[in-house]
Amino acid sequence: MVHGATVAKRETIGVIGGSGLYEIEGLADVRRVAVDTPFGSPSDEYLVGTLGDVELAFLPRHGRGHRVAPHEINYRANLLGFKQLGAQSVVSISAVGSMKEDIRPGDLVLVDQFFDRTWGRASTFFGDGVVGHIPFADPVCARLHARLHDAARAAVAAAGTGARVHAAGTYLVINGPQFSTRAESRIFRSWGVDVIGMTNLPEARLAREAGLHYATVALATDYDCWHDSEEDVSVQAVLAVLRQNVATARDVVARAARAAMPAGACGCVDAVAHAVMTDASLIAPAARARLALILGSP
Repeated sequence: MVHGATVAKRETIGVIGGSGLYEIEGLADVRRVAVDTPFGSPSDEYLVGTLGDVELAFLPRHGRGHRVAPHEINYRANLLGFKQLGAQSVVSISAVGSMKEDIRPGDLVLVDQFFDRTWGRASTFFGDGVVGHIPFADPVCARLHARLHDAARAAVAAAGTGARVHAAGTYLVINGPQFSTRAESRIFRSWGVDVIGMTNLPEARLAREAGLHYATVALATDYDCWHDSEEDVSVQAVLAVLRQNVATARDVVARAARAAMPAGACGCVDAVAHAVMTDASLIAPAARARLALILGSP
């Protein structure tokens, strides 16, 4: 059981998504690690292993066996758990619906923006006596995004499935767990969004607060219900496309892990440095302990 921060001796990349992503050839020293955070328990144990010089930590977002609904996920515990394991980056693998004709089921979208239509989710580590405002204009780490984009292009080319990689896109996050009505889907489409899903917020926002590089590889599984010439969304159809894409997603993760992080500045790690508005002398010991990994030493 991990209770606090670990010292990362190598680059550690967190991967959050569905089951089976960890079945990567060459992954060694594999073990399950239970993590306890000040914000409760993550969705499941983390499966940790090494791939060459990189440590990978996998977490099934919905728990093994898909037990946790999107609105029930403890996003704070999930992200802080990665931080406690020493991760510097988090790669999100997410099933989404396509909102554009050009994004076909089976395609990969390297999301660069989000639009939030969720409610009732704990969306910040701050509060309870500590006020913090994180810059979030560009919610995806540009450096990790570039690393994943290169890996995705190589993986799709190697797979030869005819899938395409889209270099950017806006992900509309709805609360779920229901899929959209036809009217909602058509209105969402009129907003100009590219894909729709239920999980990447507050996930991305919390990653920024935690000083983690974060980026999403979105796997298009269907055309939502706006597309009159396609069948309406069904769990069976989504799962069928997802099964086809699991191998490609694993290859994207493996290729990204073997590649170096592109040089340059992104501001992810230091985003919290000037975010806290509360006078340091007024932050209670309990609050400081809860936020120790985020705020660092006083």
